[in-house]
Amino acid sequence: MKSVRHMGEDAIVERLIAHLPPAPAHLIVGPGDDCAVVPFSSTHWQLLKTDAIVEGIHFLPNENFERVGWKAIARVVSDFAAMGGTPQWFLVTLGIPSETDICHLETLYRGMSRCAQHYHAPIVGGETTRVSDSAGCVISIAATGLVKKSQLTLRSTARCGDAIFVSGLLGGSLAGRHLDITPRVNEAQWLTKNGYATAMMDLSDGLAKDLPRLAQSSGEGFQLDLAALPCQPGCEPQQALQDGEDYELLFTVSPQRVKSMVKRWSLAFPDTALTCIGRMVEKEKTMHFSGGWDHFAKKSP
Repeated sequence: MKSVRHMGEDAIVERLIAHLPPAPAHLIVGPGDDCAVVPFSSTHWQLLKTDAIVEGIHFLPNENFERVGWKAIARVVSDFAAMGGTPQWFLVTLGIPSETDICHLETLYRGMSRCAQHYHAPIVGGETTRVSDSAGCVISIAATGLVKKSQLTLRSTARCGDAIFVSGLLGGSLAGRHLDITPRVNEAQWLTKNGYATAMMDLSDGLAKDLPRLAQSSGEGFQLDLAALPCQPGCEPQQALQDGEDYELLFTVSPQRVKSMVKRWSLAFPDTALTCIGRMVEKEKTMHFSGGWDHFAKKSP
């Protein structure tokens, strides 16, 4: 028997997707990007997304549950932002042991509600179920979003020669920052409205994991300037590559538009760092490195 712990997350997803029926002709974007994209109106596409966080994996039992609730919603908002969209509706499914303190759940919902209200997308329902008393809480979020057709941005459309940028600072999530997510909704809306981003995704599993995904989806390679990585105070470049859960934007820009974009960004977002960290290259010239967050990282037997 081949267990999932020997495969890695991407390989597991690839195996499972192979069992799906052929996609309908009217599907805009299926598995493989930050969100699925389906028809909605003459001006907008609808974004579909699910995400889950698990006690002991994404947060610890002694964490502030209001911050955990914020994180559960904000992770999904970040995925919508990465495709040029905004959230619309949220559904919440809780899997909880029977001995869970009700006060923890109320605090959790305060955090989720605060985040949903902040991004103008209400929680409209969900489900509650029991898990084994030896298990931790599972918080699963399902959501819809909207994106203007003219602003939809994928991770599969980077071009050879494009400059690679990241917003903000990277690294340090393992020290506690992973609960204080600020999705880059305004920045992503600005990038897509002005047509700067040729491809985009959010950094959830770390640059070392997510940049190769963007490159592979686009059929290109990449060269990264490790000395240019914008690190959180006290962090080393290795942490910026590996830690994950930065929830910053990773995007590419045509070289002809870089100068204009950088100048206008500094005026629009003077408090948000913007850094060019490399460029897209031919696939055969790509850098190779490993690391980043993987739920099912390969291990020795």
